[in-house]
Amino acid sequence: METTVDFNVTKVERSKLNDLSLENIPFGKFFTDHMLEADYENGEWKNVEIKPYQPLLLEPSLAALHYGQSIFEGIKAYKFENGDAFIFRPYDNWKRFNKSAERMCMPEVPEEIFIDGMKQLIELDKNWIPAKAEHSLYIRPFMFATDPVLGVKPSLTYKFLILLSPTGPYYAEPMKIYVEEKYTRAAPGGVGFSKNAGNYGGSMMAAKEAQKLGYDQVLWTDAFEHKWLQEVGMMNVVFVINNTAVTPSLDEGTILEGVTRASVLTLLEEMGLQVEERKINIDEVIEAYKKGSLKEVFGTGTAATIAPIKELRYKDFAMKFDAWTVAPKVKGQLNNIRYGRSDDRFNWLERI
Repeated sequence: METTVDFNVTKVERSKLNDLSLENIPFGKFFTDHMLEADYENGEWKNVEIKPYQPLLLEPSLAALHYGQSIFEGIKAYKFENGDAFIFRPYDNWKRFNKSAERMCMPEVPEEIFIDGMKQLIELDKNWIPAKAEHSLYIRPFMFATDPVLGVKPSLTYKFLILLSPTGPYYAEPMKIYVEEKYTRAAPGGVGFSKNAGNYGGSMMAAKEAQKLGYDQVLWTDAFEHKWLQEVGMMNVVFVINNTAVTPSLDEGTILEGVTRASVLTLLEEMGLQVEERKINIDEVIEAYKKGSLKEVFGTGTAATIAPIKELRYKDFAMKFDAWTVAPKVKGQLNNIRYGRSDDRFNWLERI
């Protein structure tokens, strides 16, 4: 694949930051001054530019709107006390993005556009990174099909963009989770492992019904028995049983290979816990809870970071938790690395 990369940069005349406070800013509502945009045409990437954040002019026959060829990633950048800025594990997200692209019959985005373009964009909007605890700059790379024609086939043209959004905590309080046994998010052979838009659109009904019952999100189960646990809405899940951290394995391709998940598992092992990535059944979880060996449950994700779960409900049985030891400790260690309070001993940070 040929790549023609020439970053044209057009800066805003006046920053929107002059009229916005970054204190306790909500997730995904405000966007920085600039964005990156690139087009894929005739087998190569071109028209790579950084320009003021603005609406897109699109054809109503746009292929992505009709057939769902759309993928994205979620990454975060953090600011140290000395003002230096770093992106957390962007190369892992780049690899996962291209894995999603392959599954959705889309072209790969080369490193010089995804990584170098991201770094240049963040450097331009570096002042938008909140210098505050639990705050960060959320990075949203995404790509969608742009052929202006109807027909169920892979598009020949695509658009890739990167948006930046300052954010505070996604979930401020411990969560209540409902174990889903009616709807299905993913099955073996499907697209559950890819970060495509359809996975999220298809999950909204289950989440909506759970919210009517007073729950924040659902814990997805397998498509056949609705017993084998997968992931929670926008995050992976970890069960602490005695001194073992158990998380659903990636073997069947039904859950997302979370970057925060991988980071947390590394830190849990460093903390002395035994880590098991394997199939886990809801019956095993309930049995452990009844025996008193299920110590805590929490979610891991880029947006959520570490989200303690205070209630996990399956049918009419509610498992309740009011104290967490592992989740806050691993979150503290993760944040210490992200904000520069601890050495980056795993080389997770990419300097801006």
